[in-house]
Amino acid sequence: MVAAIFFESYATVALRRALRYAGNDGFVASMPQLLHARVGASYDNIIWNTWFTANSEESVVTTKTGNPVVVTVHGGGIFASPDRFERSLRADLNRHNPEGLTGQYAAKISEREARDVVQGKLPDGSEIPVYAFDEFKQGIAGLPLRYAVVLDFEVARKSISGYASFEKLKDDPNMIIRAGGVEPLAAYLDKARNRHNTDLMGNSHSHERIDPAQPQTRMLNLGGNRGGVGSEGKDQGLGWGYDADDGIGASWPAGLARYVAVAPQNVSTSLQYLDFEL
Repeated sequence: MVAAIFFESYATVALRRALRYAGNDGFVASMPQLLHARVGASYDNIIWNTWFTANSEESVVTTKTGNPVVVTVHGGGIFASPDRFERSLRADLNRHNPEGLTGQYAAKISEREARDVVQGKLPDGSEIPVYAFDEFKQGIAGLPLRYAVVLDFEVARKSISGYASFEKLKDDPNMIIRAGGVEPLAAYLDKARNRHNTDLMGNSHSHERIDPAQPQTRMLNLGGNRGGVGSEGKDQGLGWGYDADDGIGASWPAGLARYVAVAPQNVSTSLQYLDFEL
């Protein structure tokens, strides 16, 4: 399995190229997979030294019983298709338009998409397992590449948004879901903290300032910078300086996007591993 980075100034193009590379036997890396790769990599690897768009998304929807929830899908959800990306990016931004973007730059989704994603039904015809947060926190053996986790919106809204200590983040519901579980999160936070022996890391969300009655989706992104000081911000101490990572966040990649795709490759046919030195 060989990984490749796909960076473009237009998110749809980046996703389309990444999916083409992954093919039927590979995948575009989700947030848990990106974090897992960082844990296994040295700090001078590119995986630590730039930011990435994850193949993970968070949707705010309302259940049949009227309860607002956050549904996180790893491995490709409602926006697994570049065509679905295009519909949102090219939609009229009039606030009465049922598609397009919200005032907080999330992608609007239809009532049907919102209803289906809670049940693990996706627009591409896939059906994925859906776990309640309490069950997920206890640990799920053998998680598949694609799955969803449902968290009560009020719990998500009260979760940490901003910079917090690594120990506090280890028990944060949003972080646990974004990282793929309690143990993967702890492993990543320990590795991130030890990079520069810092005290804080960012974990941002927009739940405290949105209307949960509007079904909407954001993509997860992973901060990173070359030679930075984790997420602490050595000059300002607040975490948003040029020399600081911004941790993990959720936004809508209307412009730049950087995906990682992984697929089986026959290295014997590639120039990449040949020795050209005389």
